[in-house]
Amino acid sequence: MRALTIILLLTVGLEASQVRNVLFLVSDDLKASVLGCYGDQFCKTPNIDRLAARGMVFERAYCQGTTCGPSRQSFMFSRYKGKTGPSMAQHFKDNGYYSARVGKIYHMRVPGDIIAGTNGVDHAPSWTERFNSQGLEAHTPGKYACLSQNRFTRSPHNRESTKMRERMFVTVESDGDGSGQPDHKTASKTIHLLRQHKDEGKGFFIAAGFVRPHYPMVAPKPYFANYPWKDMPLPLVPDGDLDDIPRAGIAGNRNATSGIGKHTDNQKRMWAGYYASVEFMDTQVGRILEELDRLSLYDSTAIVFTSDHGYHLGEHTFWEKGNLREEVTRVPVILAAPGIKPGRSRSIIELVDLYPTLASLAGLSIPNTVQGSLLQPIIENPQTSVKPGALSFVGRGTSLRTPGWHYARYKDESEELYDMQADPHQYRNLAKSTQHAGQLTQLRKLLRARSQAIPNN
Repeated sequence: MRALTIILLLTVGLEASQVRNVLFLVSDDLKASVLGCYGDQFCKTPNIDRLAARGMVFERAYCQGTTCGPSRQSFMFSRYKGKTGPSMAQHFKDNGYYSARVGKIYHMRVPGDIIAGTNGVDHAPSWTERFNSQGLEAHTPGKYACLSQNRFTRSPHNRESTKMRERMFVTVESDGDGSGQPDHKTASKTIHLLRQHKDEGKGFFIAAGFVRPHYPMVAPKPYFANYPWKDMPLPLVPDGDLDDIPRAGIAGNRNATSGIGKHTDNQKRMWAGYYASVEFMDTQVGRILEELDRLSLYDSTAIVFTSDHGYHLGEHTFWEKGNLREEVTRVPVILAAPGIKPGRSRSIIELVDLYPTLASLAGLSIPNTVQGSLLQPIIENPQTSVKPGALSFVGRGTSLRTPGWHYARYKDESEELYDMQADPHQYRNLAKSTQHAGQLTQLRKLLRARSQAIPNN
């Protein structure tokens, strides 16, 4: 593996010695499609967009776990399932780097661990230091709304936030400038650490985890003002959209099982709250990136921006995450580093690929426990492929995303098959189409081969 890394680095002309530091930025529940650099026309994400203009944008990046905990464990250990060997941050720390976590990197209950200021399901050996970003979340002063219950109030009383079934439909147009919110605190602490460790002997690995746009969607009132809810378009849901989806592929949280299905206006308010939260998070990313510029760290730092998974906001009448649809499995990945030319790639990649890529960019060996692929060939030539498809998992099944197709197979042997070029929104399940039987057979074989090659631990 070490020899392969050296060869690849020489081949693509990337100078590992130039990458002295790593800044790993992770958003929570962020769907790639709402960023300006991924084509959204409504959401204002100027800071992430500027980072995209300086680096490589991977347009077809996919998570492995489709909920917070499994996904974060997967990309931090570069394992499809389970955790074995040193984590990404631990590997840098073991090689002499200062390693810090600020906010949510491994799983934390949002809002539970955020309100309490606790570590969640953290991995202590990963870090030299770790810092939690506490906040009031749904109890933040301002205009509170539980949209599934059509309840609006400014009162601080009876704001259920951690246990209520409908908590994912909560928004807060907060008073003040947002400095008391966890993402602002995460940015401020990260800036402090950048100043403190900019001349760190070996270098630093700093991971900053933002909790927005994860519910409750809290942002200062001016951010909500940028997204008048009446102007928010809702996703198209054709009549009978769910008729050809197998039972195992139907999301648990959908219009039929949630009060928000009764309130079309509140579905628009959900989109407005999501956009407001994304923009507020983007502002905090911008504060960090501005400090990198001020400290002249861009020329020595590899920067990653990504998310743990995507999110449903009414597509197919689905809400939240935890299924195998494109809206959930596709995530943003932006990589900016010394020696990397700005560009875009539509090649398939997986979040497990980030660990070996960052390690090799820094000139480190790659542990034999790592299951991801090096992305350097794509960085050199965006048309290059490093794998035939991306795997994603839920408890009830597995999906395979190839450049042209999305295939899902569930434990009850039901299936979904979508032609992603002709049907990018996945409206027509072709799994029972005789015309596509050959394609189905091919994808079955590919999924089986890739799944069998993955250890379970």
